Amino acid sequence: MTLVLGLTLGLGFFLVWMAWWTPTSPRGPRPDGWAVRTQDRLTRAGAPGVTPAALVTVALVAGIVAFLVVAGISRSATIGACFAVLAARAPFALVSSRSQARLRTVRSAWPDAVDHLVSGIRAGLPLPQALAQVGDRGPEQLRPAFRAFGEDFRATGKFGPSLDALKDRLADPVADRIVEALRITREVGGTDVGGLLRTLAQFLRDDARVRGELEARQSWTVSAARLAVAAPWIVLALLASRPDNAAAYNTAGGAAVLVGGGVATLVAYRVMVRIGRLPDEPRVLR
Repeated sequence: MTLVLGLTLGLGFFLVWMAWWTPTSPRGPRPDGWAVRTQDRLTRAGAPGVTPAALVTVALVAGIVAFLVVAGISRSATIGACFAVLAARAPFALVSSRSQARLRTVRSAWPDAVDHLVSGIRAGLPLPQALAQVGDRGPEQLRPAFRAFGEDFRATGKFGPSLDALKDRLADPVADRIVEALRITREVGGTDVGGLLRTLAQFLRDDARVRGELEARQSWTVSAARLAVAAPWIVLALLASRPDNAAAYNTAGGAAVLVGGGVATLVAYRVMVRIGRLPDEPRVLR
């Protein structure tokens, strides 16, 4: 009896230990890290040729320039360091803002793109040609990516690699689902792909409508919170324009005030973003 209890306890500990590890798919480990997520944001922001390392370099250069300029004007290294941190954050904030704006625009365009794809399939077009015609007749936001797919397929004649390139250009979870459904249809066959895509189009329309209502209701709250976060640093910039005011922050007490204010600003902003953020669908079908 003691042996059975010991084996059961050991098996339980083993299962708990296994739960902490992410299982790998048959195709290998799924890439999901800061560099991959940042590259997706850069792609959606319209800068697919920029790497995460280049973005970090730009942020460092912006921070150094801001430190030199602000510290030179205010003659305070602590104030310069504060604005250096803000300037270093600016490139990431710009990329995130442009990525979210394009994601909202593309989200509203996907139902029409799926309708064009369904029309092509119902007309008897082969899958590659049905996808390529979205680049000519589909929504403006998605035409370049699908047009590039058509060029890739005509140049190589390989459907799978062309689909993978299309997924990389779009960097969108909706595109991942559509591409994988078409890949399965191409490989194993299927007659219900049209119904599947029509159901997906209706789901995307409902999701876009609900998200639009929620974003419209919370937009003024988010804007007010961002203004509240930025207001103390705008006041600090005005105070730093006078050397006698800036000199107060060269002391240990002044540095402590700036550090405390920076920590409070960071915590408040992260809490605001966490509360107001709508759930984003991850790219599980890369």
